[in-house]
Amino acid sequence: MSRSRRVWKRLWGGFVAVPLSLAAATAADPRPVALPAAHPAAITVLPNTAGAARINLSAVVATEYRDAVLKVVQSPTLSTKATAPEVVCTIAMYEWLFEHPDRVALAWQRLRVPAVPITDLGDGRFLWVDENGSEVTWRVVGTFPDGLVWYATGKVKAARATPGVPVKAVAILTRQQKAAQDGVAAFRTSVQVYVQSDSKAAALALRILGPAAPQIAEQGAEQFLEFFNGIADYVQKNPTQAEALLAPKRK
Repeated sequence: MSRSRRVWKRLWGGFVAVPLSLAAATAADPRPVALPAAHPAAITVLPNTAGAARINLSAVVATEYRDAVLKVVQSPTLSTKATAPEVVCTIAMYEWLFEHPDRVALAWQRLRVPAVPITDLGDGRFLWVDENGSEVTWRVVGTFPDGLVWYATGKVKAARATPGVPVKAVAILTRQQKAAQDGVAAFRTSVQVYVQSDSKAAALALRILGPAAPQIAEQGAEQFLEFFNGIADYVQKNPTQAEALLAPKRK
């Protein structure tokens, strides 16, 4: 649980884990930067990491976001995927949690686990801001029977004094549901994450991380799933606390 406080930075900007103050070295080193190879990304059809189906992004992503999403998926700076351990939860609650990440973050805080606040901007948009000045907004831009597609834009900062790294990201979530009975099911959820940045600072960070970059990205994806599954598991085991835990923040 204690790792959930790092989830959003690792998810949207894990490749800037190296302090971006090192980016100053880029100006003194004009040699081309060799980036670690990202996981292969298909142009329009992606495999479902839960193993149930294939996803045609052109068919499921809203028209106004389609080109932007495909551009990130086709040419990611870094990409990764992860599958979470199985979790049991009511179907309605599990779907609701992914629709309300702001309430999930608040639930972690109420459990006294540090978590960066997430703001519901309305119209399906959410905002994550951290103490360093990182700022990322995202929304659901496509749905399919077993999951959804998120598209995010913003900047990530490793520290207050470092420049922000512009990022665009796509997260494709797939929920494989089984053993449903009386509204309760076992879920095995997967996520594919594609992060894109044309920043020299991001390129330098990746070069320094080298072979560790994919591992850091994968850890971020795993923590992203843990962020939701941890609360799903808790409310399923403590149903009397669910209402208070997931209630809106008092004004």
